[in-house]
Amino acid sequence: MKRIFISVMGIMIAVSGMAQETTTTFKPSGSPIVTVFTDFRVQSTDGKTNTAFEISRAYLGYAYKFSPYFSAKAVMDVTDKNNGYQGSAYTAYIKNAYGEYSRNGFTVDFGLIGTNTFNLQESLWGKRYLLKSFQDLNGYASSADLGLGIKYQIIPELSVDAQVVNGEGYKSVQSDSAVKVSAGITYQPIKKLYMRVYGDYQKKQEAQTTFNAMIAYKDDKFTLGGEYNLQTGHNKVKDHNLSGLSFWGTYNPCKKFAVFARYDNLTSKKINGATDGWNSTDGNLYAAGLEILPAKGIAISPNVQISDPSKSGSKTSTSYLVSFKYSL
Repeated sequence: MKRIFISVMGIMIAVSGMAQETTTTFKPSGSPIVTVFTDFRVQSTDGKTNTAFEISRAYLGYAYKFSPYFSAKAVMDVTDKNNGYQGSAYTAYIKNAYGEYSRNGFTVDFGLIGTNTFNLQESLWGKRYLLKSFQDLNGYASSADLGLGIKYQIIPELSVDAQVVNGEGYKSVQSDSAVKVSAGITYQPIKKLYMRVYGDYQKKQEAQTTFNAMIAYKDDKFTLGGEYNLQTGHNKVKDHNLSGLSFWGTYNPCKKFAVFARYDNLTSKKINGATDGWNSTDGNLYAAGLEILPAKGIAISPNVQISDPSKSGSKTSTSYLVSFKYSL
């Protein structure tokens, strides 16, 4: 990581010279970040039912813009480790703590940054408060990590991005010299149509590689998207390969109401002639529901989520939820 720090210092020295052109009319300002996910759920598995109220996650932080080109952001992630079933066991992590330089389509982030693995998919899915996007849900990568990120908007329809990060995520401290290198290309051949290809590589004793291809359409009324994911050497373990598909859609008949559905399929490699894949969470996931937006910053969603594992002897689990999101 020493080389990364040296490179970043060089970039920051170079761009600080350009920042001297800041206009005198700019006024530095900041704003608080408060987002809370909570829900009531009834989960049924093999005839057994669990009922729980939970605050599953809270993001608390602050964003500040020093100049037209320099800004910073710090966010704390408070999460319920037991999903509301075994009493409160909240743990707090620093999720984001980074500085950013952005000008003329060129952006540099350095620190504890948001990763480029699935941030676009999460934005297009738009319902993180009730269900994570596919790669996040299945542990392909962390949503934030310590390192350097660069993005360049080549033309309005095409952008490229790259990152060098620890690869351990924001909940773990770097414990070895291995880093993860990633790159992605996002293309919009027509307005509101998104196409993206992404890949990353990390190696310790064993290598882990990730590939993602995504296409989605989003306008004021409809959202329809799909993605394919492949990861070899999951968690840098030989033959621990994962592949999966995710499809989602939303229909908004009006600004304050939506209907949505999603389907995921996760498959892992069968090792040494095993009947099942090595991963215990292989199988299908179905989700559907309504989304109500009664006021700015508030979302309410009655929804159902069905987990149908493919492993022999595993039981289907059905969860009925009323999910809430509050944000400033």
